Amino acid sequence: MLKRIQSFLRDEQGGEVLEYALIVGLIVVAAIAAITSVGTKVLARWTSLDSSI
Repeated sequence: MLKRIQSFLRDEQGGEVLEYALIVGLIVVAAIAAITSVGTKVLARWTSLDSSI
């Protein structure tokens, strides 16, 4: 039983998956922030054009 626990603690196969998941998560957060920022500017421009017509 002790050998199984030790081998489990030394196993590093899931480390790469975790790193990729963190990178993808950061990219998604950055994309959401950029889209939100650009979206509000586009909406403001559209509203300005709509009121000027």
